[in-house]
Amino acid sequence: MNPHPPSPAGNDSEPPLRPHTYDGIQEYDQRLPNWWLNTLYGAIVFWAVYWFVYMIAGLVPGDGPKVDAAMTQIAAAKMASSIDVSNDDLFWAMSRNPVFVDAGRQTFNSLCVACHLPSMRGKGENPGAVGPDLTDLAWLHGGTPKEIYLTVSKGVLAKGMPAWEPVLGQKKTAEAVAYVLSRHQQGEPITVQLSN
Repeated sequence: MNPHPPSPAGNDSEPPLRPHTYDGIQEYDQRLPNWWLNTLYGAIVFWAVYWFVYMIAGLVPGDGPKVDAAMTQIAAAKMASSIDVSNDDLFWAMSRNPVFVDAGRQTFNSLCVACHLPSMRGKGENPGAVGPDLTDLAWLHGGTPKEIYLTVSKGVLAKGMPAWEPVLGQKKTAEAVAYVLSRHQQGEPITVQLSN
């Protein structure tokens, strides 16, 4: 059954039907509307420009760095919420987290550079400096993260090192220790230095 028989010759009011039939259905032989074609061509052009800008030229950074930064912030917040000063692995994780290291750098630069110098080399760089070298493998009071934390938090008054935890609090003290540990590798050999 054909609902629209072919239009008689010369009658232009109705578009012609295509000669093929599928399941009893015939199609009009018409061009697609311009708005539809413009949408299709516009989408193709947009895809090509987007692909070039993001994937090939790298003109616009992708979301990867933003996601990584957000994940770093979340990890830092999680570590800061439960600082276990006896857990060496937690201190090593903090020393690899840029948020903790940056916060520790700020604390170190505001309070510790007077004795340990900005390079953390202290007496190793300048014999006239008060504090010891924090970048070498020789430690006066233990070189494990919890021992370093104990030294910073309780101080060594006999050698001029004040107790910083009452002034800074546990979190900022842990951040400063994380900054010092960022210059070291987990598992490196620790030697005990007998003299100051």
